Amino acid sequence: MKGRLIALDHVQGREAAALMVDGRLDDLLIEAGKPRPGTIYRAIADRPLKGQGGMILNSPDGAAFLRHGKGIAPGDALLVQVTGYAEDGKAVPVTSKVLFKSRFAIVTPNAPGRNISRSIRDDDVRDQLAEIAHEAMEGCEYGLILRSSCAEADADDIAEDVASMVELAGQVMAAAVGSEPGMLLEGDGPHVVAWREWTEQAAVETSEGSFDDHGVLDALEGLTEAKVSLGTSGSMYIESTRAMVAVDVNTGNDTSMAAGLKTNLAVAKELPRQLRTRGLGGQIVLDLAPMQKKERRNFEGALRSALRSDPMETALVGWTPLGHFELQRKRERVPLSEVLK
Repeated sequence: MKGRLIALDHVQGREAAALMVDGRLDDLLIEAGKPRPGTIYRAIADRPLKGQGGMILNSPDGAAFLRHGKGIAPGDALLVQVTGYAEDGKAVPVTSKVLFKSRFAIVTPNAPGRNISRSIRDDDVRDQLAEIAHEAMEGCEYGLILRSSCAEADADDIAEDVASMVELAGQVMAAAVGSEPGMLLEGDGPHVVAWREWTEQAAVETSEGSFDDHGVLDALEGLTEAKVSLGTSGSMYIESTRAMVAVDVNTGNDTSMAAGLKTNLAVAKELPRQLRTRGLGGQIVLDLAPMQKKERRNFEGALRSALRSDPMETALVGWTPLGHFELQRKRERVPLSEVLK
C-alpha cells in the first residue's frame, strides 16, 4: 500500500500504534507496563547522590532520579516529570522542568515566553501563529511553544489546543503542593502519542485486527531477529546487551573496493528506522565494514542526514581508536524484545 497509514490496535493485550509508510513499518509504539514518559509526580526528596550532583526521590511508582539536585534538601516536595524509561533495577529518570505537550502546542509553566517552531519559515504563517499565541495566552504567565504541526492547521483548532493545555497545566500546578508523593498526571499511551506526534496526513485504521490486515504483525516478527538484510549491500546484525547495543556490519559476497563504503551508507540510511522500531537506545556501537579513513566523512554525513527526521534525540559521539563509531541515543522506549516476550 502506497502512502502513510496509522494503525491503532493491541499486541498481546497491550495498546499499540504503528505507522506504515508505503507498506513498510516506519515507527511503532507499544504500552510498556512501566511509568510513561510525560507522567507528572509530586515527589519527595529522599537522599542526594554524592559525587553525581543528583537526588533520589520518592514517587508513587518507587524511586526516581533527578539529575540536578542542587539546593534540594531531603524531605522537600518537588513537581517532576518522567523523561524516559528506566532499566530494570534503576530509578525512573525525571526532570523538574515540566511541560504539557499536545498535537499543536507545548505549555511550559516554568519557562515563560512565546515561541514558534523554527521549521516554520513562512513569515506570513509565523505572523498568524504569533497572533494566535498572543490571544490564547493573554493574561497567562506560562510559556508556550507552537509546534511545526501548526503550519497546516486550522487557527481555531490551534487555539482550542492551547486553551486545553493551559487549563490542564493550571490544574496540575495547583495540585503540586503537598507533603506526600502523588501522581498528578499520567503520561499519554501509544494511541494518544500517535495522534500527537504523527501529524503528517495519513489514513487511520482503528478496527481490531488492523495490525494483521496491514502487515504489522509480519513486520514485528522481523524485528525480533538480529539480522537485517541490506539488499545487495550486505547485512547488519543488531544485538542488545545490558551495557550497549552492538551493530555488526557485513558486505556479504561483494569484495569490490567500494563494497565497504556502499554497505556503510546503506547502514546509515536504515539504522534509525531499525533502532526506532526496536525501541533501542543508550550507547550504540557500530562495527562498520572496512573503508578508507577519508570515506568516514561521507558515512557521518549520511547518518546525520538520516537522523534528522528521527524523533529520538541521538548524539553522534564519534570514532573509537579501534575504528568503531559510537552513538548515544535517549532511552525513550522500552526495547521491543522486553515488551513482547
